[in-house]
Amino acid sequence: MAHGIKKHLKRLRAPKIWKLTKLGGIFAPNPKSGPHKKFESFPLILILRNRLKYALNNQEAVQILQQRSIKVDKKNTNRKKIILLD
Repeated sequence: MAHGIKKHLKRLRAPKIWKLTKLGGIFAPNPKSGPHKKFESFPLILILRNRLKYALNNQEAVQILQQRSIKVDKKNTNRKKIILLD
C-alpha cells in the first residue's frame, strides 16, 4: 500500500493539453506547481523538448537548463520542473 504523495506522473494521467503521445514512454515530467493547480501548468522541460525541439530527450533538455541560458520572468533559471501558465 502506498504512503504519502506520489512523486511521479504517468503519461496517460498527464493533462491532455500537454499533447503527449501514448507510446512515447511511461512517465511524464511531474511539475512543481506551487500555489497553482498542477494540471493547469506546463513544465519548462516539455516546452524545450516537445514544442521548440531544442532537445531530443530529457537529458539534453536538462543540459540546456543547466547552462542557465533560459529566462523566465526576466530571470535566468535552471529548474526543469518550473511551471508556465501564460
